[in-house]
Amino acid sequence: MTATHDVTNQPPPPVPYDAADDAALLEGLRREGAGWAEEDIRRLGLRAGSAEAQEWGELANRHEPVLRTHDRYGHRVDEVDFHPSWHHLMRVAVGEGLAGTPWAEDRPGAHVARTAGGLVWGHAEAGHGCPTSMTYAAIPALRREPELAKVYEPLLTSREYDPVLRVPSQKRGLLAGMGMTEKQGGSDVRTNTTTATPTAEPGVYTLRGHKWFTSAPMCDVFLVLAQAPGGLSCFLVPRVLPDGSRNPFRIQRLKDKLGNRSNASSEPEFDGTVAWLVGPEGQGVKTIIEMVNCTRLDCVMASATLMRRTLVEAGHHTRHRSAFGARLADQPLMRNVLADLALESEAATTLALRLAGAADRAVRSNEGERAFRRIATAVGKYWVTKRGPAFTAEALECLGGNGYVEESGMPRHYREAPLLSIWEGSGNVNALDVLRALGRDPATAEALFAELAAARGADARLDTAVTRLKDALAGASEAGARRLVELMALTVQGSLLVRYAPPAVADAFCASRLGGDWGHAFGTLPDGADLGAVLVRALPAAD
Repeated sequence: MTATHDVTNQPPPPVPYDAADDAALLEGLRREGAGWAEEDIRRLGLRAGSAEAQEWGELANRHEPVLRTHDRYGHRVDEVDFHPSWHHLMRVAVGEGLAGTPWAEDRPGAHVARTAGGLVWGHAEAGHGCPTSMTYAAIPALRREPELAKVYEPLLTSREYDPVLRVPSQKRGLLAGMGMTEKQGGSDVRTNTTTATPTAEPGVYTLRGHKWFTSAPMCDVFLVLAQAPGGLSCFLVPRVLPDGSRNPFRIQRLKDKLGNRSNASSEPEFDGTVAWLVGPEGQGVKTIIEMVNCTRLDCVMASATLMRRTLVEAGHHTRHRSAFGARLADQPLMRNVLADLALESEAATTLALRLAGAADRAVRSNEGERAFRRIATAVGKYWVTKRGPAFTAEALECLGGNGYVEESGMPRHYREAPLLSIWEGSGNVNALDVLRALGRDPATAEALFAELAAARGADARLDTAVTRLKDALAGASEAGARRLVELMALTVQGSLLVRYAPPAVADAFCASRLGGDWGHAFGTLPDGADLGAVLVRALPAAD
């Protein structure tokens, strides 16, 4: 009560809640071969939705990282200081195996379990997923140089978070970052100007140049692209050299970003920086392509996580807020909005876990899954991350003005969403990558249509969309690449939902996304859609 009025018709705090209370997530976890991890995922979901973890996420973003170029005595140190909450988040993420750990586990489903863990722990905070993602992705690239992998891989796959910069071999665990892009080229890394000069020691070079976006500068080692005598090549750059001295890694500034503010992104200069060659000279892009496949999967995962996180928030608010004589969640138009968001969220989560399953089986030399992963990861990266900003905006709007204020947390989620479409190649880069994959390797198209064929005959609208896709492929062009990739994404999602989701979910998805019975904004599902069944599945307390 205040001096002037009683506070009524405001929802209670949304925490604690269970971030793993998601039927699509748990079913996908079991279906893709990681049912053995369900107990851990459920435990992590409770922790992610706890008041403590939610506060860590808020504090890590309120108290942003600070660059410290020199120590008190004037020595160059180039370190980044973080709020203790960042370290709490990182310690849990690394300890739960969300960084490089799956590469050290031989059991099927390890990569699926990691993706599911990210889908729930990401409810706590998004920014710290950057260093864990890059650490995960660095290992397959590093394996191109077995001697380096022998030294670094056991530490990159560790469950120990050890944030102090010192000689890597003396640490309990390592984190990896990457430095690919430069001012003049961005995604066009072949225009990089950073030079790599061989030393007298085989495989060892010195670098000179700059990087435009290097995340995250507090990591222990980095994979960096530079121009060697034989062409663009990949190098491993440690922050601290084996003799204990600091490798020249001069951070000019931290990026002042729209979102992702808990995480540090930097502009470093290299000048006599010692680096070890990873893979042959001139094959830098080929060496890092496996790394890109991994980080693109994590972009899909993180977008799906933001969708689910904001849907949970919207559902909570509308169940406890009334307007015009009824609860918001009971009003037909709001139910349509929530159900439409629920369909998008389930499709994104299901696709993320399917891609993780393909990655897991590709590691075990399943050629069909490897081909499917090659094209479907780029397709998913394009589409799911594109849907993220519109989704979070609509979920925010469900809270009205309450969602527009910082203390609700929704603005932070909204600012985070566009990053995932930009990172690891913008929409155009991914769309063109799909065209290149189709042109270079016919097995990718075969794998895509084999996936779609698994649902043939189950839904006429899906069958018609697959036929349209085949026709579109015959006349594929760069100018039409986005339309083509969008249709690919929707047919793959539709195929997955027809096979695995309840009939009400699959029917509403196919009617709206594939059958054309849909508007241009969320909340435009057809009158015949079973909104109640969709909502009960996505938000069990909704009805």
